Amino acid sequence: MRTLGIGGAGSKIALSLDPEATVINVSQIELEKTDAANKLLAVVHSSEGQLQGSRKDPQIGRDAFLSIKEQVQSLASGGLVLASTGGGTGNGLSTGLLNELSALSSVPQTDKTRFGFILPYPHAEPTEYVNNTIDFLENPLSTAIDTGNTGNIYLFSNRRKFESRLPEEEFNQQLADSLKHFLAIPEKNASCRLLDGHIDYEDFALYQARPYFNHFTYFTYDPDTPFGEQLEPNHNPLLLEPDTPIEALFLLEMPKNSDPTCFYDILDYFTDLNVSPVYSVVENPQLRNPRVTVSLLYSRKPAELVADFQRVSEAQTEAKVRKSLEQNVELPKLEVNLENEAKRVARRQGADEDDVLAILRRLGKL
Repeated sequence: MRTLGIGGAGSKIALSLDPEATVINVSQIELEKTDAANKLLAVVHSSEGQLQGSRKDPQIGRDAFLSIKEQVQSLASGGLVLASTGGGTGNGLSTGLLNELSALSSVPQTDKTRFGFILPYPHAEPTEYVNNTIDFLENPLSTAIDTGNTGNIYLFSNRRKFESRLPEEEFNQQLADSLKHFLAIPEKNASCRLLDGHIDYEDFALYQARPYFNHFTYFTYDPDTPFGEQLEPNHNPLLLEPDTPIEALFLLEMPKNSDPTCFYDILDYFTDLNVSPVYSVVENPQLRNPRVTVSLLYSRKPAELVADFQRVSEAQTEAKVRKSLEQNVELPKLEVNLENEAKRVARRQGADEDDVLAILRRLGKL
């Protein structure tokens, strides 16, 4: 699977996931900082922009996409694209790619592009990032999903980074490791002894070609506790909370000489939701307790995601306006007697005080 990282954040995560990933940027300086073997420069028709990047302006990224359109489309076909939606480069170049996909009449399942978008944490990041994301969710992403021409879409969130006060490098590595764990499902099926069900590389690829949001997670599974009671508190903290699943997939890894029939409880959970999951049960002798990796595909509309971000953005705007009003300084009112002031000015100018007052009275100033 080919991996593409767009912009600064997307490139760092892509390289943590896949050392052979292709990284793309509009900033020549940022591109040169990476030790990636495969680099692609999106040309900006401005020497300043080429050096400084997109400066939080997605339009610069959208314009630069035209210079590498064919290359990006070829590289992204059947691959995984990672980008941040808050800045200008990841947002703008991803918008160009999504718009191209939306314009196609159809895309074969084997060529579907999967996307991992890193969304800003609106409570702690600049308003520009939030507004860029709102526009991205509302327009190019929404349109692409409606056409069905994308594969799975992972909506990662910076929330964990800020709330847990994680260094950026550690957060990026957590995100990459989480993806590696999920993407290793068919490899585990191929290397471990199969106990029930089956998920091979083709099954997994077809599942990832579905044009839905994908929330995956994994945790130690307790066969004596209902699966639903374990799933919700173990949602992946790196991803947005999922909605009711339309489709699902799970891999249950069992220690050696354990009872694999506990997988039926997981099946019952999805049956109650009218979902028939793709599943596999394997023996993993390296484990001491069962472990489940589960994926939920859901179709929460981008409009609902936009509404979530807009609520936060509006609250931030209201707070700024309120603070601005509170900071307005009220100047003390000065009581001025215009007649006395007129006399004072007349004396300073050597004029007759009575003549000045008479003129001011005729003009209606006194």
